[in-house]
Amino acid sequence: MYGAGDVRVETIADPTIQHATDAIVRVVRACVCGSDLHPYHNMPAQEHGQQMGHEFLGIVEQAGADVTTVKPGDLVVASFSYQDNTCEFCRAGVQTACVHGGFFSAAQAELIRVPLADGTLVKLPAEVDEKLLPSLLTLADVYGTGYHAAKCANVSAGDTVAVIGDGAVGLLAVLSARQLGAERIILMGRHKTRTDLGREFGATDVIAERGAEGIAIVRDLTGGGAHKVLEAVGHRPAYDQAVGIVRAGGVISRVGVPQYEQAPVGFASLFGRNITLNGGPAPVRAYIDALLPGILNGTVDPGQVFDRTVTLDEVPDAYRAMDNREVLKALIRF
Repeated sequence: MYGAGDVRVETIADPTIQHATDAIVRVVRACVCGSDLHPYHNMPAQEHGQQMGHEFLGIVEQAGADVTTVKPGDLVVASFSYQDNTCEFCRAGVQTACVHGGFFSAAQAELIRVPLADGTLVKLPAEVDEKLLPSLLTLADVYGTGYHAAKCANVSAGDTVAVIGDGAVGLLAVLSARQLGAERIILMGRHKTRTDLGREFGATDVIAERGAEGIAIVRDLTGGGAHKVLEAVGHRPAYDQAVGIVRAGGVISRVGVPQYEQAPVGFASLFGRNITLNGGPAPVRAYIDALLPGILNGTVDPGQVFDRTVTLDEVPDAYRAMDNREVLKALIRF
């Protein structure tokens, strides 16, 4: 990415092992994320392009001398952050705060270097059905992020949950809330093809209205507001909507990357109503082991969020299509 709206496909040098804990992975599936649209809108012009992409699964091509959990030929999926998975934060389930970690931004490519491979890569079954690859790819980010939203809100049996945003993360937050036992799930979105998928994932109600009108409808529908609100957008109006629809004593869980620094947290908005504000970058490595079996046995199909498959050369068009809301989430097939 060379700046806002300027995505190019280039040939660059192959990545190489730099540390004994690295691995090189040949990418089999990657994708464009909704969060990639933030720099697509706002990145200043760059003299040298920034490699993009943080979600991938692939085949290990090389492994450093200290890598013990994967070997060349293994099919693996990686979390969108890399981590040692042994430091105090990793052990506490907050891998995105790993003292040795960081975040990927080079996965929309044929090859990628994976630091801290033992803590980052998860080996998948060798004979996995190719039809499962899209769902397995969601473990790298969007499924784990939707699940994180629900977990941070402590969604449990009998809850009324409102999900703000009908992107891939919002839809998989619906799926996750259902898995955790929510009784009523209100999806706030206005793109019918997406909200129809949300209903399939477990949404009981769909509200297309936004702002004050949307807030009034949800509060009326729930008799005062939702117990748990999962905000999966990251823009200030979505936060304001969350504050408006959460009931006293409830929880707002944010996993949409915030594109703002200031927002109300005072007496009238949160403090006076004992509202808990939670969430953050999802430590998806903490959830992969728990979410993987449901994909492998066919209980869930989170890969349905991919509604267009492109080649690497078509990635610039995929950005444009996602930005224009023509595509929910584009899968890159190699």
